[in-house]
Amino acid sequence: MRILGIDYGDSRTGLAITDSLNITAQGLETINNRGSDKIILKRLDEILNQYEINIIVIGRPINMNGTESERTEITDKFIHKLKCKYNKIKIETVDERLTTVAAHKTMNFLDINKNKKKSLVDTISAVYILETYLNKIKHEENK
Repeated sequence: MRILGIDYGDSRTGLAITDSLNITAQGLETINNRGSDKIILKRLDEILNQYEINIIVIGRPINMNGTESERTEITDKFIHKLKCKYNKIKIETVDERLTTVAAHKTMNFLDINKNKKKSLVDTISAVYILETYLNKIKHEENK
């Protein structure tokens, strides 16, 4: 069983997936959804048919001061759609503050061409969201 990470966005949604042992997270793809949740859900159907996924982790965009925003509400509505459509799969959320900043820093460090950054940033952010969740699980297991 694997875990799928999602960085949900207005026009692009990044996806990451764990290896079969749930030890590492790898970028899977960025969906160009152009504001349509139907495009995302259709692609998720295909991915769920391809991989055995038992948990979906989605980043919740919280403001730096800990408050919720309009973007948080939009993401929460998408999370609700996920929970309704995939009711046999556990849906978890993580605080995604600074994941996009970290993704940009990673791309700068790797000297990725600026034209490629737009298509990669959401996938890398999804990897950070998934890694945050994996670290949380490891921390809870070690208590």
